[in-house]
Amino acid sequence: MILLVTPFAAGRQCAESLEQATGLTAHWAETLQAASTRLRSQAYLTVVLDQFLMETEPGHTDVVLEHTGTAMLLQVSFGVSSMGRLVREVQSALHRRAREEGAARRAVESQMRSELGESLTAVLLSCEMALAVPGIPAVATDKIRMIDGLAREMCGRLGAA
Repeated sequence: MILLVTPFAAGRQCAESLEQATGLTAHWAETLQAASTRLRSQAYLTVVLDQFLMETEPGHTDVVLEHTGTAMLLQVSFGVSSMGRLVREVQSALHRRAREEGAARRAVESQMRSELGESLTAVLLSCEMALAVPGIPAVATDKIRMIDGLAREMCGRLGAA
C-alpha cells in the first residue's frame, strides 16, 4: 500500500493515478494527523510526504516519521511536481525497495546457511567421534547413526537451497 500525504485537493486524483500505475492500493491523507492515524493502523510500502507539510508543520512531521516503520519515505514538492513525475518517483522507490529487500533476504539466507553449516559439521564430527568409542551399546549406535543421517540430510538441503 501507498500513503500519500498532501493537503492539496488533487491528492485524491494522485492516489488514484498511483493505484493505476502501480497496482497497489493508495490512500490519501490530507493532514499529518490523519497520516499518523493511518500509519499506526496499517503498514505501507511507501509514504509520499508533501514537502510543504514538512516545512509548515515540523513538529507533526516528526510524529509521522516515527510511525513510518519499514515504509520507503519519499519527500515530494507537489507544487512543482507533475503527476507523471510523482508516479515515476513512486515506481522508482518501489523498485528500489524490492531490490533492497532481495539483497537483505539473500544476506540473511547466506548467514543462516553459514551458521547452520557450521553447527551441522560439529554434529557430524561428534557423531563420528561417538561411533568410534569402543563398547557402545547397539541401541546407542543406532541412535547416533540416525542423528548422523538426519544431519547429512540437512546438509544436503542447505546445499540445494
